[in-house]
Amino acid sequence: MRYDFSEHMGLTKSEEFSAVDNRVARYAKALSHPARIAILNILIKRQACICGDIVDELPLSQSTVSQHLKELKESGLIKGDIDGAKVCYCIDEDEWKIAQSYLSALFSSYVAASRCC
Repeated sequence: MRYDFSEHMGLTKSEEFSAVDNRVARYAKALSHPARIAILNILIKRQACICGDIVDELPLSQSTVSQHLKELKESGLIKGDIDGAKVCYCIDEDEWKIAQSYLSALFSSYVAASRCC
């Protein structure tokens, strides 16, 4: 008989942490791959972009770029509008400002200690 751990224990226990902690973690996950950073830089520079245009600028296949776009979209950092067979992506300004605020608060909360480990 195989034991299913997921029935008895949360795999991440993310519900045990604050909504802000979970949101910051979602942003951090989205920012954790250099391809996603490159995609964000393209979207920042162009203001909006079709997936195929992003593929043209990166050394990645269309399916790989689509997976990275999906991760960024799930984080809320970008949004996409369907225009016929194409999807146009851009920065989600409202979520971007929230992410900026939360990440800035995290980094600015650190006060250098006189001694560490």
